[in-house]
Amino acid sequence: MTFWDKVKQKIWRGIYRFFPSIEKKFLFMHQKGRQKYHIAWLAPGKTLEELKKHLHEKWGFGNHFVAWSDDGQVLSWRKLVDFNDQYHLRVYKDGEICGHFEFTPEGHPIEHFIEKGEINKKEDFLKFLGNFAVEKKYISHLKMDPSAYNPDSELTIDKVKVNGLEL
Repeated sequence: MTFWDKVKQKIWRGIYRFFPSIEKKFLFMHQKGRQKYHIAWLAPGKTLEELKKHLHEKWGFGNHFVAWSDDGQVLSWRKLVDFNDQYHLRVYKDGEICGHFEFTPEGHPIEHFIEKGEINKKEDFLKFLGNFAVEKKYISHLKMDPSAYNPDSELTIDKVKVNGLEL
């Protein structure tokens, strides 16, 4: 990690504390609707809880509340690659799963905010999702994940928790 990355890391530690309380004030800057990178649909018979457990335990995805909330979103999780890059996955109440590869807000806040560098990595996401994803449209009726906006994020730039262990 570079010197400037370490400086950004310290700044973000402070931002994490108050971000949930100011996010709603800035939502006018976020476009309405859903993100554009469709991956698949949640497979019939699969639950949001099962999906969360699979993504967390097998692939290291987890809650990260520093993200805009899309309409109908029931889950927003990320998988950190490093300080600068992440996979960001969203699940919607009808079972649609979308996701993209992007800069982290911590490593590149401006680029992240203007969505510069977002990449469609559907094949990677399909690998992460495994048998939880189907191509054929299947409508689910999912409820909002109560921990989706938990200010005690599992995945921050200075810690990652997998199975309760910090890495």
